[in-house]
Amino acid sequence: MSPRVAVVTGSNKGIGLAIVKALCQKFEGDVYLTARDSGRGEEAVKSLSSEGLKPMFHQLDINDLSSITAAAAYFKDKYGGVDVLVNNAGIAFEEADTTPFATQAEVTLKINFFATRDMLTHFMPIIKAGGRVVNISSFVGSRTLNGCSPALQERFRSEDLSEEELVGLMERFVEEAKKGEHKQGGWPDTAYGVSKTGLTTLSMILARRLSKERPGDQILLNACCPGWVRTDMAGPKAPKSPDEGAETPVYLSLLPAGATEPHGRFVSDKQVQPW
Repeated sequence: MSPRVAVVTGSNKGIGLAIVKALCQKFEGDVYLTARDSGRGEEAVKSLSSEGLKPMFHQLDINDLSSITAAAAYFKDKYGGVDVLVNNAGIAFEEADTTPFATQAEVTLKINFFATRDMLTHFMPIIKAGGRVVNISSFVGSRTLNGCSPALQERFRSEDLSEEELVGLMERFVEEAKKGEHKQGGWPDTAYGVSKTGLTTLSMILARRLSKERPGDQILLNACCPGWVRTDMAGPKAPKSPDEGAETPVYLSLLPAGATEPHGRFVSDKQVQPW
């Protein structure tokens, strides 16, 4: 029987680091802190070790397909798969950033949607029975959805939306943003928001697929909003500490064996939210 294992992407700082810290305290098994930069990752592991915790480290850059496939192979070989996967890695441009919107759209969706989808594509087959998958999304995604055109809202909320169609919608947003035509296409003016609308919707699609293809495995997959948290990304004025931001992701990571809900939901403050 392989030991249990939890993997958290982008976890050398901020909410990701707080999730690793909480899982080290509450999860019965090995907890992996992962980071794109090995030096920063090892430093983060040292900082938690000084608190008496025992995280492990694995290099993982979600923007690099070979890094994802190497990590998936490592966890399959060493542990027979993964019990808990938290997709936390992501970026956001600051509001004052003068980078052209077309570039912001391409870069933000590349990481927050397409790279996270690559993680899910390669890790979903190795999620063990009883596993938990948590995608860190944002309430900005649901707010953005409400600002989309009625036609887009209908597709994003449709239970027959396929992964392929969703990918097409995300690609369309990037292409229209590059031409300066995204507003005419029915999209709000937020690349971060669209990326998180896409991620939450992808979570729902994959959860439906799990229920259909692996019904006996009782895997629960959800998207969640950690809240507005004081991090490098969200700034010092946010009301929540990283530890407070980690509460909902950790709650979803540790849903008890035999639980059937939530699954395929968007969760904030441990409560299922409307979509």
